[in-house]
Amino acid sequence: MSFFIVYLLIPPLGRLAFRLDFVDRPREDVERKIHREPIPLTASYAIFVGFFITYLLFAREFTLETLALFIGGVLLLTIGTIDDWYKTKGKDFPALPKFIVQIAAAVLVFFSGNAFTGFINPFSGDYISLPFILQFLLTIIWIFGVTTVINFSDGMDGLAGGLTAISAVTLFVVALTMGQSTSAFMAVSLIGVTLAYLRFNKAPAKIFMGDAGATFLGFILAVIALDGAFKQATVLSLFIPILALGVPIFDNIFVVIRRFLKGQAIYQADATQVHYRLLKAGLNQRQVVGVLYLASICLSLSSIILLLIQT
Repeated sequence: MSFFIVYLLIPPLGRLAFRLDFVDRPREDVERKIHREPIPLTASYAIFVGFFITYLLFAREFTLETLALFIGGVLLLTIGTIDDWYKTKGKDFPALPKFIVQIAAAVLVFFSGNAFTGFINPFSGDYISLPFILQFLLTIIWIFGVTTVINFSDGMDGLAGGLTAISAVTLFVVALTMGQSTSAFMAVSLIGVTLAYLRFNKAPAKIFMGDAGATFLGFILAVIALDGAFKQATVLSLFIPILALGVPIFDNIFVVIRRFLKGQAIYQADATQVHYRLLKAGLNQRQVVGVLYLASICLSLSSIILLLIQT
């Protein structure tokens, strides 16, 4: 259902984007703009609607956690839309409002009860509950971090959507293995929307999801991991969601460190991500995406092997 909702909504939303002039235009002065035609920026709304309609219909629950997830998603969609609108005018939206809204969305999730609370001691089998302040900080850092790295990875046709789909499949397997139905519902709904989006976003892309869609996908992935893989986790299994999201996480850690060492603003967009470096090395867009898909699949398989060792 999530696949078909997104698949049906994207074409009319794409046409609406052209009427509203809500399109991403190529800019010769920006190295990251590698497309050559104006592309609609409206896929995020189809993704949002497809995910929540499907999740609510099949999960059949509306808890405080669901409400926090919905409000957080709306906040990210709103600030992302403003950011995308600035880009259609050739301007850059300030980083601080985006940072504040992303943190606010993470705080909502934490106080709804979905949080990283601790882990199982591998030696005694006892559950070690972390102090409240550590629970808060680790939860906020995780949600904000995953939201950001998926957004940073959205620089090439089919890349962020494909990496999200691969990670969602992995988290779906983890949720099923651990008997966690809520996170399994979220994961499979996310798989559907990303696969439908990829039908229109594979190179050459017909539509983009913009910052609004990329931050929303990252936010949902982070929450799925909190609700599933991080619950009752052992020290070793804490690495399962990190490996599942390994490509965007490790790449963007490298990028942040590089920018920091060079004295650049961490949030300042540039062309230092691995997909841009592979493009400069001589690969075409499809080859770059294929290489990163393969790396993501390998890391995801590693996380599933780690899960099987645990069980």
